[in-house]
Amino acid sequence: MAIDDLLDEHEQGERVRSWLRANGAGILGGIVLGLALIWGWQWWQQQRSGKQMQAGADFLAATSALEQGATDKAKAHLEALPEGAYATLGALSLARSQVEAGQRDEAIATLRAIKADDPALAEVAVQRLARLLIDTGKPKEALAALAGLNEDAGTLQVRGDAYAALEQDEQAREAYTRALALIEVGSPQRNMVELKLSDVGGDVAATEAGS
Repeated sequence: MAIDDLLDEHEQGERVRSWLRANGAGILGGIVLGLALIWGWQWWQQQRSGKQMQAGADFLAATSALEQGATDKAKAHLEALPEGAYATLGALSLARSQVEAGQRDEAIATLRAIKADDPALAEVAVQRLARLLIDTGKPKEALAALAGLNEDAGTLQVRGDAYAALEQDEQAREAYTRALALIEVGSPQRNMVELKLSDVGGDVAATEAGS
C-alpha cells in the first residue's frame, strides 16, 4: 500500500500547502518567464516580418521610380532600406540607371558604397565597379577593386580587361586564358572572352584544344 493511502485528506492538503509555500514562488516565476519568452518571440517575429515587408515595399517603390526616371525619389526609398539584399539590389539598379543617364561618377560612388552581406552580390557589385572604372580610364583602380575576389570566370575576364586597358598584354592573355578554362565551350560568354584573347595576341585554338 502506498504511503499516500495512509494519509487522510487533511494531511494530504497540509502537505500540498507546505510544498506550495516552499516552491510556489519559483513555479510562478518560471511560468511568468515562460510566458514572457513566448510573447517576446512572437513580438520579435512580427517585428521582423513587418520590417521585411516594409523593405520589400521600399525596394519595389525604388525600382518603379527608377523606371520612371525619378532618381531622387528612388534614392529616398533606397536610403530607407536596412543593410541587406534589398539594399544591395536597389543600389545596383540605381548605379545602372546612373550609367544610362551618363552619370558615371555618381554610379561609381553608388557602387563603392555598397556593403553586401551576401558574397555573390558583393562579387557582382565589385565586378560592375571594376568595369565602370575601366570604362572611365581607371584600370589600375579596377585591379585594386578586384583584389581579394574569388577568381571565377567573371572576375578573371574583368581583370583581363583592366590589363588590356593598361596595354599589359601578357597579363591580359593569362587572365583571359584562365577565364576560358572555367567557361563551357559554345557559351556566349566564352565567345566574348575568345575575341578579347585574340585582341591581345592570344592563341584561341590552343585554349580550345586544352578544354
